[in-house]
Amino acid sequence: MTPFEALYGRRCRSPIGWLEVGERKLLGLELVQDATEKIHMIRQQMLSAQSRQKSYVDNRWRDLEFQVGDHVFSKVSPIKGVMRLGKKGKLSPRYIRAFEILERVGAVAYHLALSPDLLNIHPVFHVSMLRKYSLDPSHVIQYETFQLKDDLTYEKQPVAILDRQVKSSI
Repeated sequence: MTPFEALYGRRCRSPIGWLEVGERKLLGLELVQDATEKIHMIRQQMLSAQSRQKSYVDNRWRDLEFQVGDHVFSKVSPIKGVMRLGKKGKLSPRYIRAFEILERVGAVAYHLALSPDLLNIHPVFHVSMLRKYSLDPSHVIQYETFQLKDDLTYEKQPVAILDRQVKSSI
């Protein structure tokens, strides 16, 4: 007696024996043809679902490609919640600074001219980490110099105290 039969009091009906006693059973070639037809139908439905989803994606898809000498913004963090460059949280910027592209490395990677304070970061970035920046000569970018630690964090220094309050409990 099989464990299934001992537990449930009846024999286990495998896909070959799903039919009740007395019904016509598919044997040999008919069973294979039936299974092949069902597999073919499932594949057609999966292909139609894939093509439908692909058409939704293709409406918004655009290939990003930059030229040497273009300026791009670099993404702060590749994954939400991971701290890079000491910036993490809800209000942290998504992209930092505009960097110039020095060369194209492969099909989807670019070598950037990083500032001296970011020398411990690898200068090659994937295209998904970059956003195009239209260089405007009137746009002046002020760089703040800060010392990065080995774990890519830094300490914040207050620039100025804007307001002061004294609270007393009377």
